[in-house]
Amino acid sequence: MNKLILLSVITLASCSQAPKVVERQEAPKPPAMSQQAQKEVKATALLTDINQLTFAGKRSGEAYFSADGSELIFQSERDDDNPFYQIFKMDLETGDVERVSNGVGKTTCPWIHSDGDKIIYASTHLDPQAKQKQQDELDFRASGKTRRYSWDYDENYDLFVKENDQLKRMTTAVGYDAEGSFSPDGKWIVFSSNRDGYNERAKQLTQEQRNTFSKDPSFLMDIYIMKADGTQLKQLTTYKGYDGGPFISPDSKKVIWRRFSVDGMTAEIFTMNLDGSDKKQLTNSNTMNWAPYYHPSQKYIIYTTNTQGFANFELYIVDAQGKHEPVRVSFLDGFDGLPVFTPDGDEVYWTRKKDNNDVSQVYRANWDHQAALKALGLK
Repeated sequence: MNKLILLSVITLASCSQAPKVVERQEAPKPPAMSQQAQKEVKATALLTDINQLTFAGKRSGEAYFSADGSELIFQSERDDDNPFYQIFKMDLETGDVERVSNGVGKTTCPWIHSDGDKIIYASTHLDPQAKQKQQDELDFRASGKTRRYSWDYDENYDLFVKENDQLKRMTTAVGYDAEGSFSPDGKWIVFSSNRDGYNERAKQLTQEQRNTFSKDPSFLMDIYIMKADGTQLKQLTTYKGYDGGPFISPDSKKVIWRRFSVDGMTAEIFTMNLDGSDKKQLTNSNTMNWAPYYHPSQKYIIYTTNTQGFANFELYIVDAQGKHEPVRVSFLDGFDGLPVFTPDGDEVYWTRKKDNNDVSQVYRANWDHQAALKALGLK
C-alpha cells in the first residue's frame, strides 16, 4: 500500500493522451524548516538539502525510480473528476508529468521495469461500479463531511502491466492484488494479496477469523511471487496478519517486507529468499516498522517507524542483517514515510505530511552513504 502528489498510477491505453504539466515551473518555494529541525537534521550527517518535489493535488506519494534514475513514478490525487489515486510519471530532467493510468477507478503502487518500457501498478478500473464509487466519494467530500484517512483494500484491485500503450492484466483472483514490483533483473514480480479470504481456503477459516477478516481485509494479506510474464505463481507467506509492501533486493535474491501483528498495532521488518526460505526479522522494537527499502549497496535498509511516538512517523535505517541498533534519520514534524533511494544511492525521496495538514507530498534530500555506514557500525 505502501501509498503522494506526483505519485499515482493507473494504466490504460488512453493515458498517453493525458496533458503534460511542468510541475517544477509552477511550484512555489518550499516552506523553510524550523531552526531546531535544521539543527537536528544537520547533526545526523545523513539528510541534507531537503526540498519539496511535488505540489499538485490533495495527496501524492509512493514514488519510485526508473533503473537509470531519469524518471519517477508515483500515485497522486489530482484529477478533478476522480478523487482517488491515479498513476503519474515525472521526467526528472524537465519536470514534465504525464498520467499513466486511464483515470478510472482507484490505482496504487506503480513500478518501472528495468527495461524502462514496462510499468506495473494495481487498478480497480474493471470494477463495474468504479465510476459510481468515484462520484459517491466526490459527493461525500463536497458535503463538507470528513473522515479519517484509511487505506481501501478493495477486492477489485488487480495487477496490470502497461507497455507501448497496451495493458495486460496479470491477476484475476477475487481479492486485493496490489503492492507489486519487478525484481531489478526484470525476471520476477512480487506482490501482496488477500485472495485467501475469498477463495476455497476461506472455508478453512474459523468463525473468529472470518469475523476479523470482514472488519479488516488486511488480516489475510500475504506475499506472492511470479515470473514477469505471470507464470509460476507461488505464495511465500501464510501468516495470519498483514504481510505486505514487498520489494526485491538489488541483487534480485531477497524479498524484504513488513509483517504486522494480528491485531495490526505493531509491525516489524523481515527478509526472505525468493522461494520463501530463510525468513529473518530485522527489527524488534514492538512498534510500527514498515515501508522498508534497500540501499543500492545492500548494506542497510531505510524504513518508516513510529518508535518516537504513536503518531510521529520518522525515517530510520538498520543494517541488512539486523545485527546493529537502528539509527534515526529524520527529525521533522508530522509524518515522514515511504522512503526510497535513487539508483545511485546519493539521494532519498519520501512522502511527507506536516502536522495538522492532510496534504501529503514528495520530498527529497541528499544522502551521505559513508556517514550511514559509520552510524551503523559497518565498514
